[in-house]
Amino acid sequence: MTLFKNLQSLITSSIILGSFFTFSQSAQGMKLSLELLGTHETGIFDEGAAEIPAYDPTSGRVFVVNGFANEITVLDINNPRNPLALSPISLTGGGVNSVAVRNGVVAVAEQATTVTDPGMVSFYNTDGLFLNSVMVGALPDMLDFTPDGSKVLVANEGEPNDDYTIDPEGSVSIIDISGGIGSLSQSNVITAGFQAFNNSRQQLIDAGVRIFGPGASVAQDLEPEYITISEDSTTAWVALQENNALGVLDIIDGEFDEIIALGFKDYSLDSNSLDASNEDGAINLQSYNNLVGMYQPDAIASYTVNGQTYIVTANEGDSRDYDGFSEEERIGDVVLDPDTFPNATELQQDSVLGRLNITTTLGDTDGDGDFDELYAYGARSFSIWNEEGTLVFDSGNQFEVLLARLLPEYFNASNDNNTFDNRSDDKGPEPEAVTIGRIGDQIFAFIGLERIGGIMIYDITDPENPSFVSYTNNRNFTEDVMTSATGDLGPEGVLFINPEDSPTNSPLLVVANEVSGTTSIFSVSQVPEPNAILGLMTVGLMGSFRLLKRGNTKSQK
Repeated sequence: MTLFKNLQSLITSSIILGSFFTFSQSAQGMKLSLELLGTHETGIFDEGAAEIPAYDPTSGRVFVVNGFANEITVLDINNPRNPLALSPISLTGGGVNSVAVRNGVVAVAEQATTVTDPGMVSFYNTDGLFLNSVMVGALPDMLDFTPDGSKVLVANEGEPNDDYTIDPEGSVSIIDISGGIGSLSQSNVITAGFQAFNNSRQQLIDAGVRIFGPGASVAQDLEPEYITISEDSTTAWVALQENNALGVLDIIDGEFDEIIALGFKDYSLDSNSLDASNEDGAINLQSYNNLVGMYQPDAIASYTVNGQTYIVTANEGDSRDYDGFSEEERIGDVVLDPDTFPNATELQQDSVLGRLNITTTLGDTDGDGDFDELYAYGARSFSIWNEEGTLVFDSGNQFEVLLARLLPEYFNASNDNNTFDNRSDDKGPEPEAVTIGRIGDQIFAFIGLERIGGIMIYDITDPENPSFVSYTNNRNFTEDVMTSATGDLGPEGVLFINPEDSPTNSPLLVVANEVSGTTSIFSVSQVPEPNAILGLMTVGLMGSFRLLKRGNTKSQK
């Protein structure tokens, strides 16, 4: 399938207005777009000043992680066109990583000053009054309340120190708050680790789970990144990003039942083509034999259809790159097996695969010192899995295909520069954030692209047949990225506000952007039928669109 044919099947209409860009197409029964209502600016560039948002419907306040200031920014969005910054919640730990809100209680994950030491979860009311805190595992990251409000779960990532001489165990802490926050003590905390899997190391590796830290046990090597919880509050699925796996946690028993390997994305398929070079001077989506992607999701979310739970993953990808150990290498700098890659000289050119980052921990299948297979970070897509970890849907190459058509002059630009093709040799648009929203009888996934920016919306009502709905990017590529005129850069966290909880009585989407330090509020609106929009239009500063037709994306021989 050519890129041209892919585009014909995806594209219906687009509008550009100044720095705000939205594109939509007909979906299954409903067409949605995002309209920017208001933005809060910290004025802090590329320092994590706006990372994870949480919302309290009673007060109409959004709580946003500000890693730069080690505080929680508090925004009154009762008038979302004019978000007002209230007094922040100042924190005392070694660094804030996540926030969640439920029933008037704000839970905050804070790492220790020495990141390999145990961290803590602190609790506040929505006015910022400290209520209590408990100790949890090392490097507590994402946290959330169970749907029944009885517990808080926090993913303790347990990353090693930079020398890789100290490697704490990864875990999930389960904090029982059913007796009230005021009476909370350490006895209310159960920490579920992975020690029970230490003797299953080889079985896990054989199944595809990446266990590779130097000298690390299974319990040390597994690093929980993100959590999603079943509607009945009994089960959690935990993203183990570096390990390319999911952990299945029994919340009632406080134990992990299973570690599920996510497998690999086959880049020899035309539907999975990718642009693998930032030095080819063009948008060049190709497929390649013996090249695969590790899904390695960052944010995950879940929803239920006909009594079955499905997990949605943003397949960002991540590597371990420390002073004491690094797995990163470029294809141009490794030795390729001459039988598997007879055209190695061609493939290892910087304009082909030479610049693409891979892991050195996989690929030498026969142990002779050269690479028989190539494993790249992330999958440049979002996926849907059933609760057993079976892949139900993957968006394939759709993100890069769409971006090639919609933003050809800034294709695969990063979040701190406007350079064309800048991230193609790494993880492309880098899907990082995801949240799920229900509108009427339909279910939508909102996926944030960390590098080029913007939000992809897909209708996921039918988990096996999702359809692209729209893409919106509140970014002006003609402005210096270090100025407020550029808009939003680096969406890190996305939050869907249900109509019944919204100050406008309509659904909203809140996006926290770690590079621009901005938090933007969008209305989620229905858009006109495609025939009511006059084809492809460009108005403003983002440059003209042109239909790109590249060569056939057959596998390289």
